Amino acid sequence: MDSIYARLAGLYDATPVLVAAYDAQDRLRYANAAFRTAFFIEEEECPTWAELMRRNRAAGRGTVIGNPDFESWLVSTQGRRGKAGFRAFETDLTDGRWLWMTEAVQADGWMLCIATDITSLRADDRSVRQDRDVAIKASLTDELTGVSNRRFLMTRLRDMLDPPRGGEALSTLCLLDLDNFKYVNDAFGHDVGDRVLRHFALCVQGHLRRADCFSRIGGEEFALLLPDTGTQEAMLIVERMLAIVRRARPLPERPDFAYSFSAGIAEIRPGDDASAIFGRADKALYGAKVGGRDRIQLAA
Repeated sequence: MDSIYARLAGLYDATPVLVAAYDAQDRLRYANAAFRTAFFIEEEECPTWAELMRRNRAAGRGTVIGNPDFESWLVSTQGRRGKAGFRAFETDLTDGRWLWMTEAVQADGWMLCIATDITSLRADDRSVRQDRDVAIKASLTDELTGVSNRRFLMTRLRDMLDPPRGGEALSTLCLLDLDNFKYVNDAFGHDVGDRVLRHFALCVQGHLRRADCFSRIGGEEFALLLPDTGTQEAMLIVERMLAIVRRARPLPERPDFAYSFSAGIAEIRPGDDASAIFGRADKALYGAKVGGRDRIQLAA
């Protein structure tokens, strides 16, 4: 088998097609010569995808990022990256190339990325396809926070439920709601409220696994879909977020300002539909609010 692997590695390095594999933590584990050249990766390097994007952005190379707010772009892109079993999209490089890239994700979170140079497509075809991609992204993204929206979350949830998964529940839905948010808006204004929402989205998105799906579903309410995760592990994940948010001070001009959130957690059971799951999680969230806020409640 070692000789076959060596042969495959040699073949991959000889092709102009870009090939890479990322593990479940989104760290690069393999890249052929074409991929390393395109994204400026040394032979023995294994950066995470976010590290790679950040350093290439600072150097003005690699992926073209049209959004002047890099962190906002990063949150938005991580909200879609590796969430589905298969995804295809176009991306531009600063050297002028236009790539057609696919992502194939295994059940354990490992992801294979393959990209082909499609720069030779007619300019008008390219413009139409780019406009389409922008429209699709906008339809699945919350405009204020940059994370995915309710539509994207419901699509992912339906994908998990169809076909139904038998046996013990391994996935979890968490509803997260900012505490006393009406007071924040009333006391400090809606601009400050918007800043708090964006800060919360950044806090949570920055501490998720690639397969996790985090969405703003309305007002100050967010949802977190944790695949292949039981309720006890989900509690640990959300408790870590509670601690991070408690320590945060999102307003430099108001160093004493702090906020919190409450969470309701429900496991996804065999035979569930979306309404049943949301109903249990929402009831648990209500229990967390009644119980004093800044806490987690498990669904019965």
